[in-house]
Amino acid sequence: EINTHVKDISEVIARVAEKYSAYPQDWLDGLTVDCGDWWFNVRPSNTEPLLRLNLEAATREQCDTQVAELLQLITA
Repeated sequence: EINTHVKDISEVIARVAEKYSAYPQDWLDGLTVDCGDWWFNVRPSNTEPLLRLNLEAATREQCDTQVAELLQLITA
């Protein structure tokens, strides 16, 4: 789990949703996106002003690549 301080959590989640709009999305607990062989979830913390990112991928290399891509989008 990677925590990031952002100014507008709703705006960041909307930006991520738009970027990954071609993939199935679930809004039950934040935003979960299924990208096939990897997936991620971004959600606001209930206790702190943070956006939480969780991601799983088939390989460590793919995980690192996708985390870097998402963090760049989140902090833009």
